[in-house]
Amino acid sequence: MNKKQIMMWALCLSLLLIPLQAASAAAAVPGDGRLTYETTFTGSDSSLTGTSSQQQYFTVMDYWNVQDLKVNLHFQISQITEDQISSVTLSLNGSPFYSFRPSLQNNGEQSVTLPAPKSFLKQGVNTLSIQGYLRTAGENNQVCYVDNTPDNWLHLFNSSSVAVAYIPKALDGGISDFSGRFSGMDYVKRGQSLLSVPDHATGSELEAATYALSGFAKANTLADKTLPLLPYSEKAVRDRGLVVLLALADHVPGRLKQQLDASVDLEEHALIQLLDKDSQPTLVVTSKDESLLIKAGRLLANRQLVSQISSDKKVIDDATDVSSPALAISSNVTFTETGDKLTGPNHQEQTYFVTLPSNRSIADSGKISLDFRYAENLDFGRSLVTVSINDTPIGSKRLTKELANGDILNLAIPRSLNISGNFSVTVAFDLEMNNPICTPNTGEMPWAYISKETAMHLNTKDRTDLLFNNYPYPFLRDEIYNHVAVVLPQKMDNYTYQSLANIFNLLGQYAGGNTGDIHYYTDAVSAENLKNNNIIAIGSYADNKVIRDNNDKLYFRYSKDGSTILSNEKISIDEQYGAEIGTLQLLESPYGGGRGFMAVTGVSTEEMYLVSKLIASDKDKWKVYGDGVTADKDGNVSAYRFKKIAGADKDSVIEQITERSDVLGFVVAVVLAVTLVIVSLLLLLRKHMKKRGDKRET
Repeated sequence: MNKKQIMMWALCLSLLLIPLQAASAAAAVPGDGRLTYETTFTGSDSSLTGTSSQQQYFTVMDYWNVQDLKVNLHFQISQITEDQISSVTLSLNGSPFYSFRPSLQNNGEQSVTLPAPKSFLKQGVNTLSIQGYLRTAGENNQVCYVDNTPDNWLHLFNSSSVAVAYIPKALDGGISDFSGRFSGMDYVKRGQSLLSVPDHATGSELEAATYALSGFAKANTLADKTLPLLPYSEKAVRDRGLVVLLALADHVPGRLKQQLDASVDLEEHALIQLLDKDSQPTLVVTSKDESLLIKAGRLLANRQLVSQISSDKKVIDDATDVSSPALAISSNVTFTETGDKLTGPNHQEQTYFVTLPSNRSIADSGKISLDFRYAENLDFGRSLVTVSINDTPIGSKRLTKELANGDILNLAIPRSLNISGNFSVTVAFDLEMNNPICTPNTGEMPWAYISKETAMHLNTKDRTDLLFNNYPYPFLRDEIYNHVAVVLPQKMDNYTYQSLANIFNLLGQYAGGNTGDIHYYTDAVSAENLKNNNIIAIGSYADNKVIRDNNDKLYFRYSKDGSTILSNEKISIDEQYGAEIGTLQLLESPYGGGRGFMAVTGVSTEEMYLVSKLIASDKDKWKVYGDGVTADKDGNVSAYRFKKIAGADKDSVIEQITERSDVLGFVVAVVLAVTLVIVSLLLLLRKHMKKRGDKRET
């Protein structure tokens, strides 16, 4: 290589190094603390047709100082769209802020990033509306055209998102502020929240932590992320932003213990105190009394109480009331407090959500009474209203001009829907106009109104089959922990703790109160302690004696040495494969009738953790049904049903009557009436006999 070539190579190398040095310098510049939270569009891909709209929802936390807001749209339009006429308009919380004409380039598929005014935002849930006005080529030459035709479409991909850039506000709201952030979607998504207990935690420490975890999990709005539970250590907390530690006073690390309020007598009180607010905020929950520590854990499960604690410290004693209100299941459900108005031609919907405990299902004789009115400028030959439950239609009615100012639709709720837990009720109006194709818009927009008198009469019954279809029953009943006994191995690793956290993340999502009971045992527990409990056994054949002792009752049994899971009547299992799968099994408790036993198990704790993720959140819960489930490292999940009984026994006549208050009242009234008649007849007979006796004497 000659001198000239060397100089050329040196020049090229220096040119390459300049941008690298600039990039390094930019990375070294301290940031301004700005973070971005991106909410992708929910559900599957969706489409707009003709003149229609879609709504997407995103949340702004109250501790965010919002810097800017962007909407990232990924969509495709019909290849024959008239791009000089068609348009898309975006609105935020009802206020339009951006309109554009979609392009036909790249086969109509495109991605655009649009700025949105942060002044339109509000704390909490925000609504982004995407309105499409779509026209195909040639329509502009027609005097009349059909609005909603198959070729007028815009397809929205669920890779679209809303990105909020923000700077977190200073943590100055005490325990309530900390608690809101601990379950906040940004902290949970980034894995910044950690709930911890001491290494080799006692049963009372784990019980307190479980109640606290349930409360935080209830507030977690992310379906695919959970809150971790791990032993407290410098390594475990190193990269966390927020930490909760529940520990008996003697187990609190020295660095934290010396910061606690020394004036609090921990023999007679429990203390919840927020430490290190400016570095790594840590909420320490401690006491020397086990029952008070558990009580403090229950307090953290009461979201209403926690939201009221604005100080950095809370002291609890025997007199402190921490219980959540008891769940009241009403048979009469109202949908709207003030009434709801729907405006616009064609199809309009209003959806209402009804909450029920997961163990409750709809019984016979439920009904919906829809009280409504509507405009008189409709084509009554084509306009109607339809009511659906979980997107299944249960009845319709044609709209009539005579009843426009006050109409009623009464519908029975079919028991065949087999609905349990939360469900939705949708009221859909088809408000068709007279000659809409060629009639100009005169401003007389059709409307419908659902009044506040609209209600549902709901009869419910317990679902008591021991199947994952009904999970989290039997461990929750009417949203309260139902005599739960958790049996753990003598030695626990991080996989075991994470499996435990997974289980109680989902149970916490469904829990509605903090008054149930959970008890922790090691595998040396006596049968007497398990007798009246619903049992969750976590571990392997080798490290959990309860699983080992009941191996012959499991659907997926271990080999004699516990090295693999064996084949059964449902599936053939290779020896190597059996050593690499985890199983969930739900069966009747071997320790007492009427209780359940769930084994969360695998040959190693890694496989156990793998299968526990299936019951960690609603995201994967749909994969779990029947009473035996397997999962492997490749993501293959298989569910089976082993119990022979197809379902719960049919209710007796007496059970059906007691489940229904209306029938029960009628039966009581009839019985009382019959009793009165019989008593009256007896009195008349007695009187008559007495008169006959008097006559004989005379």
